[in-house]
Amino acid sequence: MKLLSLIFTALILLLQYPLWFGKGGWMSVISLQKQIDQQVVINNKIQNENDVLKAVVYDLKHGSEVIEAKARFDLGLIKPNETFFLVIGNTN
Repeated sequence: MKLLSLIFTALILLLQYPLWFGKGGWMSVISLQKQIDQQVVINNKIQNENDVLKAVVYDLKHGSEVIEAKARFDLGLIKPNETFFLVIGNTN
């Protein structure tokens, strides 16, 4: 009787092994879930960057103030009848 109990226990453990450690088992599922969580974080960061870029593109297409501000800052734009003053501070 004791031998039969040991055999059944061993069979149950052998049947449980693929469930826990085999391909598609719980350990594999946990590993894949961690990878999914990491990818979701990366995707959220990229989505935020895309939202900012979309807003910039929209402003450039629909707002002349943004274009003018970029031209002034990046290219040094000065409109007609404007006077440009460059103030140099004291280096001391």
